[in-house]
Amino acid sequence: MVEQSGVRARAATWRPGLAAGGGPLLWWPAGFADFARTAAQRLWGWALAEVAPGRLVPWLAIAFGLGTVLYFAADQEPSPWAAAGALAAASTAAIVARRRPVAFQLLLAIATMTAGFATGTFKRALIAHPVLQAATSNVGISGFIETRDERERSDRIVVRVSRIDGGRLETQELERVRLTVRRGTAPAVGSFIKLKARLTPPLEPLRPGGYDFGRDMYFQGIGASGFSLGAIDTIEAREPKGAWLAYASFLERIRKAIDQRIRAVLPGDVGSIASALITGLNDPISTPVTNAMIISSLVHVLSISGYHMAVIAGIVFFTVRALLALIPGFASRHPIKKWAAFAALIATTLYLLLSGSAVATQRSYIMTAARIKKAFVFGDFRFPSNG
Repeated sequence: MVEQSGVRARAATWRPGLAAGGGPLLWWPAGFADFARTAAQRLWGWALAEVAPGRLVPWLAIAFGLGTVLYFAADQEPSPWAAAGALAAASTAAIVARRRPVAFQLLLAIATMTAGFATGTFKRALIAHPVLQAATSNVGISGFIETRDERERSDRIVVRVSRIDGGRLETQELERVRLTVRRGTAPAVGSFIKLKARLTPPLEPLRPGGYDFGRDMYFQGIGASGFSLGAIDTIEAREPKGAWLAYASFLERIRKAIDQRIRAVLPGDVGSIASALITGLNDPISTPVTNAMIISSLVHVLSISGYHMAVIAGIVFFTVRALLALIPGFASRHPIKKWAAFAALIATTLYLLLSGSAVATQRSYIMTAARIKKAFVFGDFRFPSNG
């Protein structure tokens, strides 16, 4: 076989098997086959390690999450009875096949996915409530204030409706409405108010695939939003506020007192940021500072989460343990490390309540409490490095 290129030529022999029509048409380097064989063996070993006893448990969380994804991807709301039946059938099948290793693992994954799907269905059924479909004005509303947020130019309240009338309402059964009022005019949490308002349906996403404000409000039990018209009257309640609202108003008074004290000593955005890290009230922070923190990717610091919980728990734990260790006879006779861990748990619980119990704070509290429990059982008190 001769190859020519310009004035230069090169001669080579045919590879064995090609001239006779045998052998592969594509030739691979000799080391590639060994590499593929080694890679296949390594992948198979990893797969066997993943299905070893106890290694499949973390995958249950993924299966549960996949079930919730399937719920949100459904074209229409599924029936709670159908979800309950599917969950019961999948769980029964997994229990029956518990002595079959492969079948049990597959059926357990299916049952966990069904549990995630059913959880979304049950949650929707529990919080189902009417939602306003068309804007209306001059609506009379009376009810208890459940939450109050102070912002730079206005206040925002959520009212648990006791009575609503007027306007062109297609439903008189709205449970909660969120209203924007003039700054400084919102009464305290737990107050029974009466006012006139203009109501609009929950805001839809501003663009396809954008944040769904309406869905967020729906899962908070809010059926409409709007703004007040005229003065807000605080009147005597016609019904008891309930234990939960009494607790919320008591906690809100404590948070407001701490917030006002901090901002009185540290005026401006410095005090607002300091208060936000303790009470979770970040609405008073000015818009320029908030935008600067967003641009610099520092706004997550204001969200009380793992770092804040770890700092509080760590300081309380080491302080209490150090103080108890100053008494040698006492420290040698009692488990001061476990007592210090218990004190850290109490401190993080109070911090959770004081900061407003946001979702990120709840997640971090659960993780911190799990680490504190580890100190009780194994004597190891270390925190994860997540924020």
